[in-house]
Amino acid sequence: MAFAVTEINSNPSLLPNVRAMLQIMRRFGWTWVGLLFMDDAYGRDAGQIFQSELALSGWGCLAYVEVLPWNNDPAELQRIVSVMKASTARVVVCIEYGIRLIRLMDEVIRQKVTGRQWIADVSFIEQPKLQTPRYLPYLRGTLEWENAGGRVCTGQEDLATAETTLLNLSNLRSEYNVYKAVYVVAHALHDMLQCVPGRGPFTGHRCATLQTIQPWQLVHYLEKVNFTTTFGDQVSFDDNSDALPICDIMNWEWFPDGSPVVKVQNVGLFKKSASTGEELILDEDKIFWNFETKKPLRSVCSESCSPGTRLARMKGQPVCCFDCIACSEGEISNETDSMECTSCPEDFWSNPQHDHCVPKSVEFLSYHEGIGISLTTISLLGALICAIVLGIFIYYRDTPMVRANNAELSFQLLLSLKLCFLCSLLFIGRPRLWTCQLRHAIFGISFVLCVSCILVKTMVVLAVFKASKPGGVNIMKFFGAMQQRGTVLALTSIQAMICTAWLVSASPTPHKNTLYHSDTIVYECEVGSTIGFAVLLGYIGLLALLSFVLAFMARNLPDNFNEAKFITFSMLIFCAVWIAFIPAYISSPGKYADVVEVFAILASSFGLLVALFGPKCYIMLLKPERNTKKSIMGRGANKT
Repeated sequence: MAFAVTEINSNPSLLPNVRAMLQIMRRFGWTWVGLLFMDDAYGRDAGQIFQSELALSGWGCLAYVEVLPWNNDPAELQRIVSVMKASTARVVVCIEYGIRLIRLMDEVIRQKVTGRQWIADVSFIEQPKLQTPRYLPYLRGTLEWENAGGRVCTGQEDLATAETTLLNLSNLRSEYNVYKAVYVVAHALHDMLQCVPGRGPFTGHRCATLQTIQPWQLVHYLEKVNFTTTFGDQVSFDDNSDALPICDIMNWEWFPDGSPVVKVQNVGLFKKSASTGEELILDEDKIFWNFETKKPLRSVCSESCSPGTRLARMKGQPVCCFDCIACSEGEISNETDSMECTSCPEDFWSNPQHDHCVPKSVEFLSYHEGIGISLTTISLLGALICAIVLGIFIYYRDTPMVRANNAELSFQLLLSLKLCFLCSLLFIGRPRLWTCQLRHAIFGISFVLCVSCILVKTMVVLAVFKASKPGGVNIMKFFGAMQQRGTVLALTSIQAMICTAWLVSASPTPHKNTLYHSDTIVYECEVGSTIGFAVLLGYIGLLALLSFVLAFMARNLPDNFNEAKFITFSMLIFCAVWIAFIPAYISSPGKYADVVEVFAILASSFGLLVALFGPKCYIMLLKPERNTKKSIMGRGANKT
């Protein structure tokens, strides 16, 4: 197939021709073309203008540029056609005429270069030899540009029905140009004669007269001519005094009866007007395409980059040749042939296709996931067991087992253990400001309350033993009920002050962390002040260590049911759990840090509950015969 472009006015204007070519290229998406032009002034000017306009338009690129030899050198023509054949460009812009065009097409036939879309000047239709069976398999379907003719005759003439190039009255293009030229002069003279003396456009507001008219005066009026012909074509001049181009687009076809003569049919129009600018009008249904698909072919160096990718220029290659590189994680492109990928907003991430942003997945220790449900169940179960044990102790409060083990402190210890179990619930669910602030405060205060009760119980055990020894000092007056309550309250108040100072100075806050996974928002509580968190844990550890040391010292006291043994064992479990917690907590990412902390809370709470109250409940419920003062004090009595 070929496109042929003709001169648009009597003085060939190359720029409109070139722009017409670019319009048709843009219409069919041809961005990768080859350029052939003849080795003379016209060809070189046309080739240079085409290259410049192509670069300015930014539409397409040249796969090759070849100058056709003036002397028809066979070797040079063979080389040029070989380049054309090897190129991936399927569109060829050819500016050539005369015998050289015939020689070029002979070489095209010899090398069997088919499947090419030609864009050429008027020389194609001016070479009757090209419209023969030898060349038509390569050139049929040609589209060519012609100066706009006078269109269809008014209708009565017999010659108007003759479909031959010699008798086609609709092809009166030169005559139509003369027709328009005469009317241009007539309109200019008419405007000149309408000039009112004293209001003219020349110096001193003078008008021109036919007797003294000067050429430059006529040119002044010619430049302002603007009218529409009876065929609907606008005639005027642009700022450069060039006539606005009007071209017919003609299509080469076979005759329906199979005649070897080409049929030229008008399929569109290219024109420029002052109001609409350059305009290409095509009736694509009328165009005959010389391809098996019967559709316009594609001519691109690289296929378009789909959304989700970006263009990457090939080094040393024209801009039309590029690679398509997938956007990086977190980046998208949602347009074809995007030059850059854009980053998604902070709370969004790229979908697998990288063509749009989607909200990042959210991660936190949830009540709706398996591990969250399990921890919640265990926490509530622990609180329930504490309530049951408390009920048992209240029911058996008058028995020696309860009375001998400081009932009031046992009740306080059970209540504090229940708080320890329940505080773990604050670590489950989406972190919010109030949960972040309360979770560690309540955790710290609950465990200090619990360990304080254990510490006071241990001190009471030691005081009772020392007071019961012969010659022992009666120090029990320092460990009465009020003193015990005061000690527990004082020790717990210190932790409360630590928590208050921490919350006031550097309060824990919810934080959206994306460091663990770029496509996931991990909701977590920032501790605010690491020092505050360390002091909170350190104070609990200090009380637990002191309780362990005192209980260890009292482990061999001569009671049949020695409370100090169970305190020693419970503190051993407690310290082991929290010593293991620190490295596990530091190394656990995201929600798993909360899982580790909740597990440590539950494990240490169950350790205290089972070690301190398990044996007592066993005796009260299953071995009531051992719940007597004699049984409890038996070992000491025997030794005495």
